[in-house]
Amino acid sequence: MHSSSSSSSSSISLYFPPPNCSVLNKRSHKNHVPQFSVRFCGLRKEVLAISFSQFKRCETQRVSNVLRNNVVSASVDDNESAPTSFDYDLVIIGAGVGGHGAALHAVEKGLKTAIIEGDVIGGTCVNRGCVPSKALLAVSGRMRELKNVHHLKALGLQVSAAGYDRQAVADHANNLASKIRNNLTNSLKALGVDILTGVGTIVGPQRVKYGKVGFSDNEVTARDIIIATGSVPFVPRGIEVDGFASFKMQCPLEAIVGSGYIGLEFSDVYTALGSELGMIGKIKLLDDLLGTKTFDDSFRQDLTIFASRFVTFIEALDQLMPGFDPEISKLAQRILVNPRKIDYHTGVFATKITPAKDGRPVVIELTDAKTKELKETLEVDAALIATGRAPFTEGLGLENINVLTQRGFIPVDERMRVLDADGKLVPHLYCIGDANGKMMLAHAASAQGISVVEQVSGRDHVLNHLSIPAACFTHPEISMVGLTEPQAREKAEKEGFEISIAKTSFKANTKALAENEGEGLAKLIYRPDNGEILGVHIFGLHAADLIHEASNAIALGTSIQDIKFAVHAHPTLSEVLDELFKSAKASHLRFWSLCFRNLPPLGYLKS
Repeated sequence: MHSSSSSSSSSISLYFPPPNCSVLNKRSHKNHVPQFSVRFCGLRKEVLAISFSQFKRCETQRVSNVLRNNVVSASVDDNESAPTSFDYDLVIIGAGVGGHGAALHAVEKGLKTAIIEGDVIGGTCVNRGCVPSKALLAVSGRMRELKNVHHLKALGLQVSAAGYDRQAVADHANNLASKIRNNLTNSLKALGVDILTGVGTIVGPQRVKYGKVGFSDNEVTARDIIIATGSVPFVPRGIEVDGFASFKMQCPLEAIVGSGYIGLEFSDVYTALGSELGMIGKIKLLDDLLGTKTFDDSFRQDLTIFASRFVTFIEALDQLMPGFDPEISKLAQRILVNPRKIDYHTGVFATKITPAKDGRPVVIELTDAKTKELKETLEVDAALIATGRAPFTEGLGLENINVLTQRGFIPVDERMRVLDADGKLVPHLYCIGDANGKMMLAHAASAQGISVVEQVSGRDHVLNHLSIPAACFTHPEISMVGLTEPQAREKAEKEGFEISIAKTSFKANTKALAENEGEGLAKLIYRPDNGEILGVHIFGLHAADLIHEASNAIALGTSIQDIKFAVHAHPTLSEVLDELFKSAKASHLRFWSLCFRNLPPLGYLKS
């Protein structure tokens, strides 16, 4: 051991003689054993974790290679039609965010790559979902600030009446989607990824055909194939949709079926912009239709009351925002729903929705979720169906490789490898993103794609889905990673450990108070015995940006004992997380016990 001259840290070199390493090849232990120059600072657990992972690399690589060789031989032995040479190292079916992320990483790994897309590059996220909706939310956020006279007055600002151009708002959303789509397309082309236009269908092991309707198909072969076809909106039975895109701002929105991420975000948009769409817009429309600028006062009052009901949530479960941590849901409802012109019905199904036609409104029949009896009928100008998404897996030719979907989802294992009807691995075939149903988020699809590329490049990799964050871009925002409190308590009871909760308020944060945005809460769920972070939930200003510190901590296995020594700039919103982690109480003794429990015996220490 060699101690450095610094009084705050020390450096040692560790040698771990790997067991059975001589079995793997003919080289000596000396060639196998990595030397680690480790600097301990603040008793960092991840230093030991990284050292151990490097120690195990030769064994992991051996297992990965054995598995890969077995897969290759299985594909040849089980089906004589498998090709022996390939047009591509990797073919990806679907050019959404997941497919794009996988393609870029594949090029980085030196793989000859092609991507098949039958619609447009970027998929749902870029063209019809995440991207255009964030453009609308940017507008709604500005409008809220400009309309909040009390907030502006507290900052010493005075602003005259704010207005907006409906078509210009829609153009902003469309232009953003177009720009991002072009950026993705250009990045693929610049890196040498072949973009094959058409619908992709698997015709056999390592074979894919593609082509446009009405044109002859082309066939390509690939050593590995990734399915990344994404999802489509899920529309319950009894609901007719007319195809209007909500981000085009074509009409005032008065009902939202579903109170999850999508429903919440659009309620934020339409309650911020709805004063003009709903009340002023309707009055102006009637003025124009009747050819007069004067109304009887009582008529105007009735119309104002009617127009002020901007949005009504329709939720099948007994509470709004059922997918969020209950404490965060309760706070979000108090701030995002109750003060705004939002009505809601919980515990009811929208069993039948008839689109507006010939001047008649949209008609929604609400049925009690428990008794199944008709409860109420609503008439609205427009309704948004935000009941989730369904996998887009039809027409992929899965029957050609003996794969059966489960509720439309393609079954996969923890490495995204596709399973056939008998539960066996389909050689060289992977599925990522919404099509496998593990976590229906665009960035989760991209992370899964990168994980798959690591595997086909010879490095085993398993993605920890509990480390993937999610965000709802309301004003203020909601974000989360890991388990909710009920999920954590259920896990703790099942596995026999205790959990603790820590919380901190945005009202204690200098930057939040400077912005006059003190409404907010950060919540930490953790194990006090070993400091493991189980979940973090944030509601407040820029919560979607703040969550990544917690997400990365979970991904890297960083404990509470370690992360509380991290330094955050002052004054910043990041100090909300700083205070949150510092307020947690975890055992240092048990932490070090866990650190050393599974380490191999030390061979020797070299100075």
